[in-house]
Amino acid sequence: MQDSATISTGERTPKEAAHERWLIDQSCRRAVLTWLVSATVWLLLGSVFGLLTSFKFHIPYLLDTRAEFTFGRLRAMHLDTVAYGWATMSAVATALWLMCRLSRVPLPYAGMVTFAGWLWNLGMVAGLAGLAHGNSSSVEWLEFPPYVPPIFVLSIGIVSIWTIATFRNRREKQVYVTQWYIYGAMFWFPWIYTTAALLCTMVYATGVVQAAVNWWFAHNFLGLWITPVGVGTAYYLIPKVLGRPVYSYHLSVLGFWALALFYSWAGMHHLIGGPIPAWMISASVVGSMMMLIPVIAVAINHHMTMRGHFRELRYSPVLRFTVFGAVSYTAVSIQGSFEALRAFSEVAHFTHYTVGHAHLGLYGFFTMIMFGAAYYYIPRLTGRDWSSAFLIKAHFWSSAFGITLYFVALSVGGWFQGLANITPSIKHIEIVQGTLPYLFLRSVGGSFMVLGHVLFALLLFLNLMGYGSKRPQLVELNRR
Repeated sequence: MQDSATISTGERTPKEAAHERWLIDQSCRRAVLTWLVSATVWLLLGSVFGLLTSFKFHIPYLLDTRAEFTFGRLRAMHLDTVAYGWATMSAVATALWLMCRLSRVPLPYAGMVTFAGWLWNLGMVAGLAGLAHGNSSSVEWLEFPPYVPPIFVLSIGIVSIWTIATFRNRREKQVYVTQWYIYGAMFWFPWIYTTAALLCTMVYATGVVQAAVNWWFAHNFLGLWITPVGVGTAYYLIPKVLGRPVYSYHLSVLGFWALALFYSWAGMHHLIGGPIPAWMISASVVGSMMMLIPVIAVAINHHMTMRGHFRELRYSPVLRFTVFGAVSYTAVSIQGSFEALRAFSEVAHFTHYTVGHAHLGLYGFFTMIMFGAAYYYIPRLTGRDWSSAFLIKAHFWSSAFGITLYFVALSVGGWFQGLANITPSIKHIEIVQGTLPYLFLRSVGGSFMVLGHVLFALLLFLNLMGYGSKRPQLVELNRR
């Protein structure tokens, strides 16, 4: 593994290296754009579902004349659209581009990866149609009807095979830390999704077994799919934009292998207090606390790489989004470890606190890094710079303010809700009424986030339509 994002050009001249990068970008252009543009469409649609779901907490009769807009269906549609439509498709787009660039090889048979993207979209359409008509598995994170998982498995199987083949055919023999994370994610996600889909939506494991598999998958979807791609992307972008090596090779190795070892234990802590064998809960708590090791290792590496260069946040939108996501990763991971403790869980469990925690991870950490990555690689794929620096800045501040308000409101309101839940003298209706101000702030924060999504989609559309100044392709001397 190499400790810098700047891999040597060897015997190549700078012009030859730039030409090689251009050829690589052209090879994966259609596939990456198919996945990212689709992800952006699903982000907009999922945002609408999420905002309507949020409004229903304080406007319960909103759109209640249609079964499709009831809370139960909207909530499942929001979760699955964001998790599988936006998060998964943007992760694939970013991982494909990074693996090609760092491996120094064109994407082989790129048409198959593009086909996999349309296949995934087919699964999304079929799944959302099923949810809208009440055909849900009722298993959280796996709500799509049983005819959807086979489509997803085929699609992500193609992507994983092609990504791993790109890595194995690499011309750059020194392996950078980002490639470790992407390779791991492309191995882990098909495995955990196929296993969970079989046991929870097709074969139908029941009772305690289903609950255990459900939370094993839900937690590992974040930890062994979303997290590796997000952290790996940050490991590429921060050194790349700054033009300096990662602070420590040894910390990057420690962070990766500790994540691989400990994260898969952690899901059972969501079942504290349930009829689950005590050893499973205890092992999960231990695994959650051990996750402090990779989190601190990654945090130190990113901070020390940035040290002395924080002023660059004023000038680089890519760095601004990425660093915000990296800081959120540290915060949400430390929070998650302590949330696994039994005493802490007694208060926070089954409250809005856990909703705020989940959104800080999937949005504050992962989504912000994906935005930063898109702002970096889209101009290299299309050959055009972004058309408006003002809109990019407006996107950042609306998204950053929105998720901050969202997280703080639900964390504070959820904690007070949890304390009230364990106080026998407080009536349930009083607890519900006490959460309303925080739920209103949640909707305000969500509205700012949706505004950011609209701005991002507008910028992407303008770029694809040819707006923005042209970039010189063969004389660009950016480091790979």
